[in-house]
Amino acid sequence: MLAKSFEVKDLGHLHFFLGIEVAYGSQGIYLSQRKYVLDLLAETGMMECRPAPTPIEANHRIMADSGDPVDKGQYQRLVGKLIYLSHTRPDIAYAVSIVSRYMHDPRSTQLDAANRILRYLKGCPGKGILFSNFGHLRIEGYTDADWAGCSDDRRSTSGYCIFVGGNLVSWRSKKQSVVARSTAEAELRSMASGLCELMWLRLLLTELQMFKGEPLQLYCDNQATINIVNNPVQHDRTKHIEIDRHFIREKLEEGTLQVNFVRSGDQLADILTKGVGIVSFMKICDKMGLINIFAPS
Repeated sequence: MLAKSFEVKDLGHLHFFLGIEVAYGSQGIYLSQRKYVLDLLAETGMMECRPAPTPIEANHRIMADSGDPVDKGQYQRLVGKLIYLSHTRPDIAYAVSIVSRYMHDPRSTQLDAANRILRYLKGCPGKGILFSNFGHLRIEGYTDADWAGCSDDRRSTSGYCIFVGGNLVSWRSKKQSVVARSTAEAELRSMASGLCELMWLRLLLTELQMFKGEPLQLYCDNQATINIVNNPVQHDRTKHIEIDRHFIREKLEEGTLQVNFVRSGDQLADILTKGVGIVSFMKICDKMGLINIFAPS
């Protein structure tokens, strides 16, 4: 149809685009940035490094003024490339968000954290996202927050991951703009951010005439936050977060959204808000659909 109006040429299936590799198989479509990772490791001299099991240490304490100053331009180039790599690697999203906070004044401690990401990538350069057909187009999201996790200013980190049809399509890890006074407040702000992304995807599928009208599913592991958004009674202790609460409550009353409790062990957004142990990290990566088709069977 496009060829009738424009001069176009069919180049067949997409296999490589801006550093992103696309593979097709019986299980579905697989996206990775393997060549990009290998080029980055070669450029930084990390091809022979010892692999790390996770991109960031659990219970890390990375602070702004720790360590000696390092080359600012070199650090910014490295982090910039890691940011682009996170387009297909949600497993490094939290670690990259941490090192990107110190672009203005990098220190040796932050450079060590960035190098650990490279060491992690050394062990799995071909890991990527698999998109399969699960027979539905439900929109589901997981939201989480690490309360007062930043040692510099005690701001919390929000994280969400969104699935469409059982496939991971959107994720984010970002430090909140204000200090949260409670865990519930931090979780509520994270939930509001995740809901915005759910609403955008709902609008997109509606325009494509693919939305089935099912309620959006949002999963949270904080029972206090779920009680706050389900309770129509206003409390003095929630006045400082009324905008987010009313926004979520409005979608609940419309029937657009359903908020569900999920156990902390099944919270997929956990790796977007904090450093976790090896077992939990690998479990969440598997549930997110992250696989390595280049790994020996």
